[in-house]
Amino acid sequence: MSDSPNRPLALARSFLFVPATRPERFAKALASGADAVIIDLEDAVAPADKLAARQMLAQAWPGFSATERARVLVRVNASATAWHGDDLTLLGQLGVTSVMLPKAESAAQLAHVAGALGSACALLPLIESVAGLDAADALAHSPQVLRLAFGNLDFQADAGMACGPDEPELTAVRLAVVLASRRAQLAAPVDGVTPGTQDTVQLALDAARGRRGGFGGKLCIHPLQVAVVNTAFSPSAAELDWAQRVVAAFEAAGGGVFSLDGRMVDAPVLRLARRMLARAAHVYAGASNA
Repeated sequence: MSDSPNRPLALARSFLFVPATRPERFAKALASGADAVIIDLEDAVAPADKLAARQMLAQAWPGFSATERARVLVRVNASATAWHGDDLTLLGQLGVTSVMLPKAESAAQLAHVAGALGSACALLPLIESVAGLDAADALAHSPQVLRLAFGNLDFQADAGMACGPDEPELTAVRLAVVLASRRAQLAAPVDGVTPGTQDTVQLALDAARGRRGGFGGKLCIHPLQVAVVNTAFSPSAAELDWAQRVVAAFEAAGGGVFSLDGRMVDAPVLRLARRMLARAAHVYAGASNA
């Protein structure tokens, strides 16, 4: 779906959650610098407030511009909950075109959401259980899926894990999500949250780990996390300089293998350099349009 109106979400680095029950925060979230905003009907909303949350979203949605809607997705309640059907009914009425499905565990769940919301709706399944991990390839290959996302905290709870701050115990799980995304030729997946909203050091470490591991973005639970995440998932000045020199040297050499800075450069390295330049072009284009 990379050529669809959902392209901004395919390339987004930061995804900032905002509760649907706090409509006064919607505009602030959109102005926070986050590439994408997730209006949450699920975990951030108490059971007694589910109806009110839908009503607040319905009132606010007409006020979003087309550009803002392209950056917004809605996290509905999980398929097994009593609120799921009413969520889909509302989103269909509003014409929401990007949805995050929590506790995603089967292609059938995604097909049900797609059927309710139409072929233009992009889906971001949130893998946050062992069953979801087992179904990662089926989820990734499902029609209308734009990216996978990883729910690290819920996954730990489901698997009975007690991870350390750096979550080394989840390395294999994260790799599985990245590889499933690659096999389905999806955009790079979205990594889970860092729960310490004031711990920018841990946040930077987590984001850097995610980028090294093949993720393309990260979920954020506070506006203060956005800038750190955006920086981590953007090419640095040194990386851009290297990529530009690789491409220039390739053109000067007329193709084939060559040496740059004492290191061999071949086709895989060239692809990496070009991908980095394309990523930077998107980042700078987004900044100029903000």
